[in-house]
Amino acid sequence: MTLKNDQTYIDQIIKGDANAFAFLVEKYKTMVFTLALKMLKSREEAEEISQDTFIKAYKSIDKFKGDSKFSTWLYKIAYRTCLDSIKKNGKKYQTGTIDEITINQIKSTDGILETIERKERAVIINKCLIELPEEERSIIWLFYFEELSLKEIIEITELSEANVKVKLHRARKRLLAIVEKSVEPELISHYGRK
Repeated sequence: MTLKNDQTYIDQIIKGDANAFAFLVEKYKTMVFTLALKMLKSREEAEEISQDTFIKAYKSIDKFKGDSKFSTWLYKIAYRTCLDSIKKNGKKYQTGTIDEITINQIKSTDGILETIERKERAVIINKCLIELPEEERSIIWLFYFEELSLKEIIEITELSEANVKVKLHRARKRLLAIVEKSVEPELISHYGRK
C-alpha cells in the first residue's frame, strides 16, 4: 500500500465514493487504535476515539493536501482527538519526582535488562510505558514503536522541534527510571536475593 494508493482512494472519496473510505479505515484502524490505547489506557475509550478519528477524517478529507503522508495527517487527528478527550474528562497524570539518573545507574539498568528474556522485557516496557504521562507516552510510542521521524511527530503534535526533542529526552529518562524501579524488585523476587 503506497502513498499513491492512498491518494487514489482519497480522490475517489472527494468525488463522492463513500465506499472508498473503507479501504483507508481498514488500512489504518490498527494504527489509530494503538495510539489511542497508548494515550488513554482504556480499550473502550480507544475504540470510541478511533471511530471519532475516522469520522473527523472523512468529514475533512478534502482538507488533506498531500503535503505529508496520509498516515501522518490521520495520526494528527487521532492525537488531537485523544488530547481533547483527556481534557474533557479531566484526566490528569500524577507524576512523582524522579531522581537524577547517573551514568552508572543507566549502565546498570542496561545490564539488568540484558539478562531478561525478550518477551519479559516487552511486558515490562509496556507496563512502564503506561506509567508515563499521556503526551510523553505518545511521543515515545510514535518515535520508537511506529518509527515516525521527528518531522512527522512535530506535524502530528504541532509542537516545535525543540519541544519534541525535550519531551522525548525527558520521556526516555523517566521511562528508564520507571524501568529501573520495576525491574529490580522483579529480579530480587525471581532470584531470591535480598
